[in-house]
Order: sequence, then C-alpha cells, then structure tokens
Amino acid sequence: MNDWPTKISSIFDHYFPTVSPPLNHTTPFTLLIAVLLSAQCTDERVNRITPLLFSKADSPRQMSSLSYTEILNIIKPCGLGPKKSKAIKDLSTILVETFNSVVPKTLSELMSLPGVGRKTASVILLQAFNIPAFPVDTHIIRLANRFKLSSSKNPLKIEEDLKQIFPDPTQWGKLHLQFIFFGRKFCPARQHLPENCPICHLMKATHHR
Repeated sequence: MNDWPTKISSIFDHYFPTVSPPLNHTTPFTLLIAVLLSAQCTDERVNRITPLLFSKADSPRQMSSLSYTEILNIIKPCGLGPKKSKAIKDLSTILVETFNSVVPKTLSELMSLPGVGRKTASVILLQAFNIPAFPVDTHIIRLANRFKLSSSKNPLKIEEDLKQIFPDPTQWGKLHLQFIFFGRKFCPARQHLPENCPICHLMKATHHR
C-alpha cells in the first residue's frame, strides 16, 4: 500500500486538524524547563506546576540563583524530583555562564545541557525556534511499530524512518503532535483495542502488512 503514509496523514488530519504544543510556555527557556519536567509526568500536571516555578524564576539567571531544595519543593509532584531539580539548576547555570543566558538553537548544544536528550532538544528546536525536527517519544515509538512505519525500537532509527516516510520537513512539527494526540486517544499502550483505533482497524480490514 504505497499510499499508506498519505492515508495515515489524512486520518490524523481528520481527527486532529489543528494541533498546538501541550506544554504552556512563554519563552524558549520556559519551554525547555516544561519539557524537562514532562518526563514520566502528564502535561496537565506540568502545566499546573510550572506557573508556581516560573513565578519565582522564569529566566536562566533567576533559576540558577534558586537552591536545589527550592526547586525540588515546587516540582516534586512531577516525579523524579531530585534528578529534575538538579538538572534544572545546573542547566540554568550553564546557560548563564556558557550561552549568555540564551537557549541555544542547535541539537548538539542543547544536548550538552544536563537532563536534555535528543527528544527534548528536538522539541525545543521545533516549538521554540521553528527549526524542522521530528522528536520521537514513547507514543511515537509505539505507533510507528503498530502502524508498520518502522520495525525498530531505537528512537533514532525510528526518527530516520519517519523522516523518510514523511519527507516534508514543514509537516514534521504537526505530525509529531498528531502522533502523540492520536496515540493517547485511540491507540494507548495499555488496554489497546484495535477496533477502537481508526488506523489499527483499517490495517486489520485491509490486511496491511
């Protein structure tokens, strides 16, 4: 089925014609902190916690002046508190000392910051700077495998596969979010019923392999 990627895109567009980043932010720095906090935590909870944190510090310099404990006490509900509070304070200090308090715009520089992996760095490029990237998270790994778009479990290989299958870089940002929202609503990790997922149901009906 050569038009399979087109079919997937059209289904995504039907259910999620417009998408916007789920994490509330006002600057590249506040987005970076929000994405870091979202690891193993719901977007809703992050959006409840970040206003409390950003009311105390919404710039690298302000954040670096807070103590680990001050940060931890605010972000604890997001889980992995000790690890995240250390990453937040340390990356803020590095931004001040190395990057003149400006969030960098390259993948390698972003990934040099504590707590920032390829997925987080890609989200920043995409949503803060409108630089084409295709962040791959657990939702996208799951759907790429289920929809036969990639046979790999490796996020980097899946990213490469998806970029080849969907070659228009201007669409990657939208597709990234559509994958996530579609996965949450129709194709969850647990208690997944193929008949409830428009794409899995279609695959079954057409014997797509």
